[in-house]
Amino acid sequence: MKIAIANDVAMAAEALRRVVASTAEHQVLWIARTGAEAVRMCADNRPDLILMDLNMPELDGVEATRQIMEQSPCAILVVTGRPQDNVNQVFRALGAGALDVTATPVLQGKPDGDVELLAKIRTMDKLIRHSGGNQAMMPKTAAHANGNHHGADTPEAPQRVTSLLAIGASTGGPMAVAKMLAGWKPPRGCAIVVVQHIDQHFADNFARWLGEHLEMPVRSAEDGDELAAGTVLVAKSNDHLTLDQNNRLRYDANPKDYAYRPSVDVFFRCVAQHWKGEAVGVLLTGMGRDGAEGLLAMRRAGQVTIAQDQASSAVYGMPRAAAELDAAQIILPLAKIGPVLRTTLGGST
Repeated sequence: MKIAIANDVAMAAEALRRVVASTAEHQVLWIARTGAEAVRMCADNRPDLILMDLNMPELDGVEATRQIMEQSPCAILVVTGRPQDNVNQVFRALGAGALDVTATPVLQGKPDGDVELLAKIRTMDKLIRHSGGNQAMMPKTAAHANGNHHGADTPEAPQRVTSLLAIGASTGGPMAVAKMLAGWKPPRGCAIVVVQHIDQHFADNFARWLGEHLEMPVRSAEDGDELAAGTVLVAKSNDHLTLDQNNRLRYDANPKDYAYRPSVDVFFRCVAQHWKGEAVGVLLTGMGRDGAEGLLAMRRAGQVTIAQDQASSAVYGMPRAAAELDAAQIILPLAKIGPVLRTTLGGST
């Protein structure tokens, strides 16, 4: 795999170059010292994957990611020192089209940092090949709003769950989920579960960040949790989130060889099989095909299914696969999905 590095810190860039060069299957294509240089070099010589820092001169990693995804889209992995201290920037980059985030080995102070980065690169390689290469990275054609910054409401007494909103997303998903749910107070009895492709070490940060944007409580889903009315539960593990016949959430490592972790397909199929009440499945922006077959299973089970359209997707991979399978009853721009949820499920703004 041809890998590019965008990092203005010489020590960090050299550490990344050394990690990539230590393997026979990868090669360093180029190294950019600024965000603007990364945009130019990507246009001239597009790599399979860019290791993108967040803080760089001229253009930061967020803006560089946005411009690359518009002009010469390719897979981007955010690699930055202490990503947990840059949560807002990380999720802006993920919203702009970056696939995932990890820490810079030389800066995180962990002896196994090189191994972790190589494991992440191997996952990216598998995902890129499974998705058909960078030709699957469609240019982003609509801006993603930052959502509304509201504190979560105090949780009410437990309510019986009567309806379920299941959301699956990948590339560009964090901002899309926040925008779709912003300003909505779901009706009594409605539970919401989000399966977002994101590294398990950053999943709790995602839940906290999402909670700052919504009018309802958000937390990570723990193994054995019951669905919670009025609460957004977010998958937090690289294992797959499932829903059992007793409507409890579980984590399962199988299928182990699946490229997408946690898998939207796995959760959607569980909803189709076990959930007996009203349900809506929503498949948002993302690279690859995960979620399409699960959304089809939900449609065949008589549940409402929605997919995001191409124009508003950061990457039109997962929703495209759903459209090709006729899994989505409705295909909508991101801005119109929220109103349809309010009409279908109820609730207030």
